[in-house]
Amino acid sequence: MSKAGAGLRRAAGAEWGPLLSTVWSALTAAKLRALPMTLGAVALTLVLQFVQNQSWGYHAVQNIGSVQAYEHLWLALLRTPLSLFVPALDLPVWGALAQVLAVFGIAEICIGWRQTLLVAYAATLAGTMYARIGLWIGPGGPIGLPDSDKFVVDTGPSAAVVGLAVFVCWRYRARFTCVAVVVAMLVEVAFIKNNLAGKEHVAAVLVVLVLCVAWDWWRPRKPLDTQYASGREHPW
Repeated sequence: MSKAGAGLRRAAGAEWGPLLSTVWSALTAAKLRALPMTLGAVALTLVLQFVQNQSWGYHAVQNIGSVQAYEHLWLALLRTPLSLFVPALDLPVWGALAQVLAVFGIAEICIGWRQTLLVAYAATLAGTMYARIGLWIGPGGPIGLPDSDKFVVDTGPSAAVVGLAVFVCWRYRARFTCVAVVVAMLVEVAFIKNNLAGKEHVAAVLVVLVLCVAWDWWRPRKPLDTQYASGREHPW
């Protein structure tokens, strides 16, 4: 192997080695039993997608899992937990299912199902609250929103997926990947999707980064080599 290839392999090992080792160990030992919450989330997303595409089920799903900024805040807060699993109507559902399976699954193995749901909810709630703040600022500000966005349905699983990706990369010291996700969200807003969904993704990333810094300050990480190979031990 050339020096360049060896160096690239070492860099990849440093970036993703601990993360992949944890995931591989858990899947080898328990297979799909390592992902009970994730499989439940995928099933719930699939069921909600099926129901909302039926003439008899669309309004039911909207009433329990659709969040729009014109609604009362208390109602939005009640709907936000389930809104994590209501895929956008204008996007392929298989993309949402793949994202939930991959990112939620990795997060469940690496940080546990409770923290996975907590971070996912925090990321989604960040988007929900940003929409209201952006409307209050108005279209004149760089982070403001036009009045018409108050009728746009908040992002579904995507904000949670982005937030979890940042959190897991931060916890497992995959620094370049973490930076890449953050930059991708900024580029999305600047050049691709300068809309409510794109800005909610940025809000989710910013809130999760604050959570990462706060967690490191409150509970410093242990060296990664102190974790066990079972995949259930966490590196902090």
